[in-house]
Amino acid sequence: MAPLPGAELVQRPLQLYRYLLRCCRRLPTKGIQQHYKHAVRQSFRVHSDEDNPERIQQIIKRAIEDADWIMNKYKKQN
Repeated sequence: MAPLPGAELVQRPLQLYRYLLRCCRRLPTKGIQQHYKHAVRQSFRVHSDEDNPERIQQIIKRAIEDADWIMNKYKKQN
């Protein structure tokens, strides 16, 4: 189960970036939102020079799985 509808449509890094920032808006507090927004931006910068399409798809898949885990973690706390 994806954190937000549309995860299956994410195919490119920019789509992933926007998707993850939308996920951050659904987190419970501003502090948590800012923490994960910062992490998303940092990760995007680190992987910005990646040009292997297979590796890019692996990164996208893993990022969506991680977002799902984070969203479930905070959903269970509330």
